[in-house]
Amino acid sequence: MKVFRFTLFVLIISLAGELYAQSNQESWAMYNVYADANTKIRQDKTPVKAVFMGNSITQMWYYMRQDFFQSNNYLGRGIGGQTTPQMLSRFRLDVVALHPQVVVINGGINDIATNTGTYDFEFTFGNFQSMAEIAAANGIKVILTSVLPAAEIPWRKEISAVPAKVDQLNAAIKEYCQAKGFTYLDYYTHLVSNDGSKGLPKEYTSDGVHVTAQGYAVMEKLVKEAIDKALAK
Repeated sequence: MKVFRFTLFVLIISLAGELYAQSNQESWAMYNVYADANTKIRQDKTPVKAVFMGNSITQMWYYMRQDFFQSNNYLGRGIGGQTTPQMLSRFRLDVVALHPQVVVINGGINDIATNTGTYDFEFTFGNFQSMAEIAAANGIKVILTSVLPAAEIPWRKEISAVPAKVDQLNAAIKEYCQAKGFTYLDYYTHLVSNDGSKGLPKEYTSDGVHVTAQGYAVMEKLVKEAIDKALAK
């Protein structure tokens, strides 16, 4: 039953990009997904250590491993299918307004998947820069993560050169973090398969993009260390 539920959830998330692309302008960024939860946090003045901003990889992380988030005072603000312009559009509502000490930003794979339009490297990279700079301007420490390995896009297999696009984006994010003094969190090196495919190994993924509990366990160790180091600076 757990396998069935997880597979169904992945299917829903994988199709989400199609739904968002067809949605009207008002709901394009799905601003209201976390509206009630955010309001309660603001009203209660709940201190937040870290907000994880992202897409389905972040959303499923919280869904599958809530104890990790709750025990560390982390919040998950992932929405399945989202691209970086959608994340940027809701960044003030889902991150800045919550006054976290740290933000962990992971995205990009859905841009490469063309979920909301043709992939443009400079545009996507610019969205990462904008989110990081908005956070820093509001006194929030910034952790930008690598895009996770992907040999192909399972719901759009016609997209070519996925590993090369992932590599290009990761190299730019890493260089940007070094130049700006932000933290670059390299999930990629710890998750990439050793079979030459430049994708995720079978034990870490259900479909080639989304992460299993075993993969999240690797990511949790890495991100907790990165958050603790960022806060110690």
